[in-house]
Amino acid sequence: MTPLAKIISFMAMSISFLTRPEGRIAYELHGNGDRLVVCVPGMGDLRQTYRHLVPLLVGRGNRVATMDLRGHGDSDTTFTSYDDVALGSDILALIGELGGPALVVGNSMGAGAAVWAAAEDPDRISGLALLGPFVRDPAGGRLQTLLFRLAMLKPWGPAAFLGYYPKWVPGTKPEGYDEHLARIRENLKRPGHWRAFARTTRTSHAPAEARMDDVAAPAVVVMGADDIDWKDPAAEADWIGQRLGAEVVMVPGVGHYPQAQAPDVVTDAVIRLGDGATRA
Repeated sequence: MTPLAKIISFMAMSISFLTRPEGRIAYELHGNGDRLVVCVPGMGDLRQTYRHLVPLLVGRGNRVATMDLRGHGDSDTTFTSYDDVALGSDILALIGELGGPALVVGNSMGAGAAVWAAAEDPDRISGLALLGPFVRDPAGGRLQTLLFRLAMLKPWGPAAFLGYYPKWVPGTKPEGYDEHLARIRENLKRPGHWRAFARTTRTSHAPAEARMDDVAAPAVVVMGADDIDWKDPAAEADWIGQRLGAEVVMVPGVGHYPQAQAPDVVTDAVIRLGDGATRA
């Protein structure tokens, strides 16, 4: 099967739902390998951000779940909490539903939630692959936070976010980029979804940072060298690597979404992580 055919096959998978106390979390399950990998997107993005990574991981003998965040994609917008802790609890619940432990691949906010989850329930998480990770609040203070929240207000909020998105994907765009961006645009128009996204932007990553020293699982950090969310992406990756005792992989020419722009690099990192966790 060609790479494009694998992606099309992945996109056609049926959706399942994990029932949580205040709503449902949408997810898809691919492959039938012994090792479970759970892929968690970042704020504003969808489970399809892993469309290039999933076929590679399945081809290496893994069972891979991709999930939507609360109020994103096909998940419900009925929740009262949209922060790292809430997402972390959803990750743990999904692993419990599918039969863990699992390697967790988390992008951006999904990485912070994965760190919290690994500290909260070490038995369910055997390893962490953190992609373009937010595991602490960036420097910039309250003014920068306020300006960001103002930019995300309606009626200009959706246009501001969609206008900013291409900056997270510098250089050569991955296959299916335009279709993925269109899917995000349409998703934000669904009832309740922009409100849920706006609430997600008001969260803090402090709970994840506070639990970093409690993480026992092996970890790898994959950071795009051109990730504009950080003044010095390499320095941020090194800081996380030191705190977690993690391998650090810097990817030249890649932005905030290594899973889309460098899926081969991420796949190799996840496989190394999983093999190391199995040996341990």
